[in-house]
Amino acid sequence: MPTSHAAHPAPLSGPSVDTVVVAGGRSSRLGGTPKAQLPVAGGTLLSRTVEAVLPLGAVVVVGPEDPALPPEVLTAREDPPFSGPAAAVAAGAVALRDLRGRAPWTAVLACDMPRVDHALPVLLAGAARAASDVDGVMALSREGRRENLAVVVRTAALERVLATVPTRDAALRSVWRHLRWDEVTVPGGSTADVDTWEDVHRLELD
Repeated sequence: MPTSHAAHPAPLSGPSVDTVVVAGGRSSRLGGTPKAQLPVAGGTLLSRTVEAVLPLGAVVVVGPEDPALPPEVLTAREDPPFSGPAAAVAAGAVALRDLRGRAPWTAVLACDMPRVDHALPVLLAGAARAASDVDGVMALSREGRRENLAVVVRTAALERVLATVPTRDAALRSVWRHLRWDEVTVPGGSTADVDTWEDVHRLELD
């Protein structure tokens, strides 16, 4: 049964946020078809994610070049390519580092969650009410799964951990475990991702 759609995401409000969109995986379970470019709602998985976060602040996409991205979107690549999401987050943070007016919070999102716009208001609300000793807010699915690529983290904390923890070929959770997190339960299906052709059909992307 397809995952149900929420009618509309809640309005976005909360702290100023820049965003790293991780879009550089091999898509091996899709036979190498780039998941970021799968069509959805008149665009692609990647463009849908970018559109959701552009109103919040600066955006960097870490992955292969995509000429269809809006001109204001920054691009970067993990070094070497395909060295994992932790390396991609590090590359994205470098691309954002020298921006004037860098936001105090940074969202880190996978490119393959077509309904992440429904999770963002909950994450932003969590960040707005986070205690000063909390480093970030992580999405928790309705099934209780921690979503390592659906987070909003204090920019200073992100920079601190990336300066001290190895990221090349590292699992992202090995980086995040050095930070203190609040977890917020997000709407059902809002962090459902695309890894297989079964996911494509289940999320009605074809």
